[in-house]
Amino acid sequence: MPTQNNDVLQLRAEIAAGAARMVAQDGADYDTARRKAARQVLGVDRPAPNLMPDNLQIEDEVRKYQSLFGGPGHALRLNAMRETALQVMDQLADFRPYLTGAVLNGTAGEHDEIHLQLFADSAKEVEIYLLNRNVNIEISETPHFKGGRHDPVETVSFMWHKETIHAELYDFHDLRGALKPRGDGRLQRVDAAGLRALMANDETLEQDE
Repeated sequence: MPTQNNDVLQLRAEIAAGAARMVAQDGADYDTARRKAARQVLGVDRPAPNLMPDNLQIEDEVRKYQSLFGGPGHALRLNAMRETALQVMDQLADFRPYLTGAVLNGTAGEHDEIHLQLFADSAKEVEIYLLNRNVNIEISETPHFKGGRHDPVETVSFMWHKETIHAELYDFHDLRGALKPRGDGRLQRVDAAGLRALMANDETLEQDE
């Protein structure tokens, strides 16, 4: 027999699937996609909070969508972005770079860009380093990964081999506690060694298939 709880779970799953399509097809951010999908499924602008899927559920749906519809092109695109990320991380090794976002979790598609987090003594060090190497940078702000209680962090964006890189500039002490796994056990960020291990593991899995 259907129950109210099952109905909630089903609606939440429908919203997550709809949001995932928008993320994969249009490059929508998770919050925008979640709101639009909820409006499509429920027909209201302010649904009950318990009907809204969290980011982890949407991410899982994006991963399913890419596996169904991405084809070989998705795997090639993801690997190319990880290779580029690794090149940049090696260049910025003095600033303790970590990869995060869709390129790390494997859901990156044609609309995604590479997101790094650097942990340096000062943001100016990173900016000067890039400018001295004739890298054109744009400066913006990004919400702190630890939440709204912390000030936004300066972010430098630049092109590297036709890929857009966004490097968030954190203080070194922000790294403390930042390496804990997410609630689902997946890593939130990896350094260059971790990225190499991830790519080697994916290559091994492909060879075994």
